[in-house]
This record gives sequence, structure tokens and C-alpha cells, in this order.
Amino acid sequence: MQETRCAALEGRLVAHRKMLALLGRHLPAEAQADLRLFLEDRQLMRDHQEDPGAVPTPEMALLAAEADEFRLLLLAMETPHR
Repeated sequence: MQETRCAALEGRLVAHRKMLALLGRHLPAEAQADLRLFLEDRQLMRDHQEDPGAVPTPEMALLAAEADEFRLLLLAMETPHR
């Protein structure tokens, strides 16, 4: 049951990523450049620690997942029809 919920959530996330990537690709050039800079700046987790994520916490997991999603969205924008 839990596996089914996780798969459903992952499917929704992938659908949203595809939709956002499509919208991003159709922005005017200047807005698209701004969006790419925004995503590039956030695709690496920064917590200003010497070894980020060395001590796993729920907050760190959230930050890492967020950074990964920004990376995947940027990749999806650069790869049409993903």
C-alpha cells in the first residue's frame, strides 16, 4: 500500500516537472534565461556547513530533495519531450 502511494506521488511529481519544463521552454528568451539562472543556482544544496548533509536530518533530506528537483527540472527544460 505504501509503495503504491509513493509511486502515485512520484508520477504526479514527474507530470508537474514535464509541464513546468514545457512552460519554461516557451518563455520569452530573457525570462527563460532568468529561470535557468534560478534553477542553476539552486540545484546544489547549500547549508554553509563544512560537510553538508554529514549529519542526516529531516530538514537536510528536504533540502537535498529540493535541490535535486531543481536539477531535474533544469535537465527537463534542456531536453525537449522528456
